[in-house]
Amino acid sequence: MNVESFFPENIKTALKKNPPGAWMADLPADCIRLSSGYPDPALVPAEQIKAASATLIEEEHDLPLHYLGSPRMIKLKKQIQNRLVERGISIQEDEILITAGACQAIDLIARVLLDERAVVAVESPTYMEALEIFQNYTDQIITIPVDELGMQTDVFAAVLEERKRTGLTLPNFLYTIPTFQNPTGTTMSLERRKHLLELASEFDFLILEDDAYGELAFNENPPPLKAFDTEGRVFHVGSLSKVVAPGMRIGWIAGARSFITAFEWFKKDLDHPFAQATMAAYLENVNFENRLNTLQATYRIKCDILLRSLEQYFPEQVTWYVPEGGYFVWVKIPGIDTSQLLEQALALGVSYVPGKFFFVKQQVGTEYLRLSFSYADKEEIIKGIQKLGQLFSRLLK
Repeated sequence: MNVESFFPENIKTALKKNPPGAWMADLPADCIRLSSGYPDPALVPAEQIKAASATLIEEEHDLPLHYLGSPRMIKLKKQIQNRLVERGISIQEDEILITAGACQAIDLIARVLLDERAVVAVESPTYMEALEIFQNYTDQIITIPVDELGMQTDVFAAVLEERKRTGLTLPNFLYTIPTFQNPTGTTMSLERRKHLLELASEFDFLILEDDAYGELAFNENPPPLKAFDTEGRVFHVGSLSKVVAPGMRIGWIAGARSFITAFEWFKKDLDHPFAQATMAAYLENVNFENRLNTLQATYRIKCDILLRSLEQYFPEQVTWYVPEGGYFVWVKIPGIDTSQLLEQALALGVSYVPGKFFFVKQQVGTEYLRLSFSYADKEEIIKGIQKLGQLFSRLLK
């Protein structure tokens, strides 16, 4: 049997790409995981979620275990709606779709809005799993560079003008992580946020705002793009993975009702009723502002430790952005291919993510790497950076 003969052409094309997660190295035992974009294990509320689950079963018995699930699933949507109001996003309940994490949200948007003729614009670099998703639907991807103030909207404006002038297809939507971007940790300035919305109106495209890290500010939380959206052009994609627990797989899309209806049509009943109801039960009994304060303070300290360690142990040729929140620091090591160096780093017991995986054209990113300060403990961060610093220093000499 020729298995490939059963695949349509678009699937054959997608399967020629690297498999999902190809960027993730096999880590040796006891490796210091400066690659992992995971919450600090001590901040995952395991006992509270265990109690919420027990309360749910005690009060509702079999209901959360059925297809239709618990009434708390509806309550979860209201809880998220209230969180969005706190962020300056005024939205109705029927303008929110609960998803199995942010990746399902991104995939639904791509599935509904993209085909092989469609164009999508992304930041460069950008979240590698979003790239994997978009490349399943189209090869027409425009890349816009990022600097210390986020995506360079003036460059994007010039690209749009040129495409319009020459009759090239304009993007269906732009994918952006404006706040504490993955991988660079940068934050788009307020001026650029407003400029981006003006461009969306002028050139008639949509914006997929990935706000996974938006509440993890070290000081002030910048307003989401959706808070300025007066035309319904922004899909605000959020997640509780970074602020509660990633394994619960709770995310959402907030957007115009007609789009939400289309996304829901293709999502069908691919819910996680028990996880959603458990999350709602957990949120009923947690002071979320206090929790956010704890998360922000912890990650601020860990980021400061990583940055001080970089200053102390990395050679002077190495540069990085200083994040204002989130999980990541983006590092440039001139003249070094970080993907080729990873094996040596792993042999020393330290991991990172090579920068090339965050670019459409991977050769552009060979001198970069992403470090995470969220998962490793404070002593591991110092030890890991010290080991990497020794490795880089030898090579740069």
